[in-house]
Amino acid sequence: MAASPNRPPRVVAELGRPETPDETAARKAENSRKHRANQTLRNLVLALLASLAVVLVLVLVVVRPDGAPRQAVDYRADAANSQQQAGQTLAAPPLPTGWSANDDGLSTGSDSVMAWSVGFITPSTQYIGLVQGIDANPTWVANELKNTRATGTTSIGGHDWSVHDRRTDQDPGNYAYALSTVIGSSSIVLHGTASRTEFEALATAIATQLDRRTE
Repeated sequence: MAASPNRPPRVVAELGRPETPDETAARKAENSRKHRANQTLRNLVLALLASLAVVLVLVLVVVRPDGAPRQAVDYRADAANSQQQAGQTLAAPPLPTGWSANDDGLSTGSDSVMAWSVGFITPSTQYIGLVQGIDANPTWVANELKNTRATGTTSIGGHDWSVHDRRTDQDPGNYAYALSTVIGSSSIVLHGTASRTEFEALATAIATQLDRRTE
């Protein structure tokens, strides 16, 4: 049966009576405002998600290759090949299982000092950089140590080493701990993030190798 055209206005529960025309218009306007607000919020969320997706792509494409671990290098073979050019024994001691090198090279800097360098990864996966300056001067050593003051000395492998302990400094990077000494005509600098025990193991191996060659 068809609804009566004279049906009374709908009673609004919150009001306990029918809406007035002004109240109906206000309610519809408020509903429209809420709809637009929800639409705006939804658009903002979608825009934020799209921005995060772009950032993630950039991280995967740009950052990941730089952070990828380098392949191990045969630092002992490379040292042997560079021996004649250097004119003296290059520090490349045999090390126990667990040690590896991911970079090495012989180069001459702007100060005209020829230097042999090796980047070691320790058994605890920490880093120690070895730099051997051939006939280097104190200024070269200071530059390699970032001009940091020595915090002490220690005897390792029959040599006195200067200690540069910056592990309590804010963000010391690969210079959290460093050792330096002179063996023959070579200035040796070790720096990195490894433990003191691992530094001493490498320093001992270097001293043993170079002392044997200078005897």
